Amino acid sequence: MNPLLSIKGTIISGFVLAIVFIMILADGSIPIEAEGYIRWLHYLSGVTWIGLLYYFNFVQVPAMAKATADKEPGPAAIGKYVAPLALLWFRWGAVVTWLTGAAYLGHHGQFIDAFTFAGGYSSVIGAGAWLGTIMLFNVWVLIWPNQQKVLGMVEASADEIAQAKKTALLASRTNTVLSIPMLLFMGGAHHPGLVSLASITPYIV
Repeated sequence: MNPLLSIKGTIISGFVLAIVFIMILADGSIPIEAEGYIRWLHYLSGVTWIGLLYYFNFVQVPAMAKATADKEPGPAAIGKYVAPLALLWFRWGAVVTWLTGAAYLGHHGQFIDAFTFAGGYSSVIGAGAWLGTIMLFNVWVLIWPNQQKVLGMVEASADEIAQAKKTALLASRTNTVLSIPMLLFMGGAHHPGLVSLASITPYIV
């Protein structure tokens, strides 16, 4: 059976291929180094989360607007089949991204320093961490509950659905705005040249 015919098989194949490459580069062994695997999962989940955030804002919202004017199939196909699955990966991608990021900071004893802007590396990564935390809050407190009303997963009146659409859209657009500096600071923490602040002392781990 071709593993690429299912998403589960595709994902497993990706992990297997990664392990094969690791073993080739490490002369047949698999390095046991928690930090590297935590960062790996952080990147994977982050790409999933932000990728879907951009999909919603750059593709689905404009497509839904056009589909509303089209009688057949209209927006129903996206709302019934695409959006719920995309939101599933979206919201849990956000959780795993935050948890793996927190685990990475904790592994280096930087968690408190990052969230209190203790200076140098901690301030830069902390800016990204706070932006990511606000984005996680928006996903679970504003976007997901309101999208449940919009998609008919939770009973709501016409007025409540209209308000839910507006709230979810604005929260999603806010996250798109926040994602741009967030990615800058996440990258800048390990490549200080990206953030031209004279007070930043590089801390590369």
